[in-house]
Amino acid sequence: MKLGIVGLPNVGKSTLFNALTASAQAAAANYPFCTVDPNIGSVPVPDARLDFLSNMYEPLKVTPAVCEFVDIAGLVRGASKGEGLGSRFLSHVRETDAILHVLRCFDDPNVTHVEGTAGPSRDAEIVSLELTLSDLETVDRRIEKTKKLLKGDRSYAAELDFWETARAWLDSGKPARELAADGLSKEWLDSAPLMSAKPVIYVANLDERGFVNRNDDKYFQEVLQISPDALPVCAKLEADLAGLESDERALFLSELGVEESGLERLIRASYRLLGCISFLTAGKPEVRAWTITEGTKAPQAAGKIHTDFERGFIRAEVVAFDALSESGSMPAAKEKGLVRSEGKEYVMRDGDVVLFRFNV
Repeated sequence: MKLGIVGLPNVGKSTLFNALTASAQAAAANYPFCTVDPNIGSVPVPDARLDFLSNMYEPLKVTPAVCEFVDIAGLVRGASKGEGLGSRFLSHVRETDAILHVLRCFDDPNVTHVEGTAGPSRDAEIVSLELTLSDLETVDRRIEKTKKLLKGDRSYAAELDFWETARAWLDSGKPARELAADGLSKEWLDSAPLMSAKPVIYVANLDERGFVNRNDDKYFQEVLQISPDALPVCAKLEADLAGLESDERALFLSELGVEESGLERLIRASYRLLGCISFLTAGKPEVRAWTITEGTKAPQAAGKIHTDFERGFIRAEVVAFDALSESGSMPAAKEKGLVRSEGKEYVMRDGDVVLFRFNV
């Protein structure tokens, strides 16, 4: 899973990246294009279930699921035409699976804004339009290719109709993710590296006062008009929190009147955005969360651990985490008949605690 952090210059992307990765890997400075080459960092997905299993098994190692975040340089008006090294930066967006679109939601005369003043709706429209305009070029190339194929094979007529429909949609300024597609049209859409088709989370970067009082913050309310699921964060505050011990961090959050940091909500939301769930394995050597997509069957989940597990899959011994935690131990869960034996057609569920049986 690779999520690209995008937005205009000086909106807090690098500060957010540093907070997410608990590092100073990305330079954060008060001038546009401080970031040129993308910064990449892996971030653990918060999961209290691992803490419970760790207390139960006292393992030698605990391994959480991870998300990979990419800090991408700021996009500006005209990026699709090469402004601000736009073509180079857009190529970095194209390589990600999803987008975290950071919107500046604070006023600070000491931090330059490329548009002069904060305006999250305007800023969101600028970036969305540049991604869409760049996608138009991609679709134009796909149309030309399909026309050539059509000359020798009339079966490409339906695909050409789809791409011409997609072009008209993008030309109206609408992102590809809002283009209705199913069956073959979805396959065609998925085959093209369209940036505006990527799933997106809008991140409202507020100052500390705005974050604490976000229900009354004019900028955050403006962002909610763009997306009701937008996530509020204070990147500067999160960067400060990242340097604290867990107890200090919890106390600080409590004083702010919030239960968990914005980053924790952001990481979980990123995980869900890509349709990901975790199954768990537990034992003395290691307690671990494994990432799979929703709908994955047991043999393919086993293959995440090792290809031999999938090739020689016999069965999966499965217990739901909630059932295990209520029982207090694996033997107790077995006594209650809560541990099930599942075969090759079993579809994994989030929080399944699993032991795979295999033979090769």
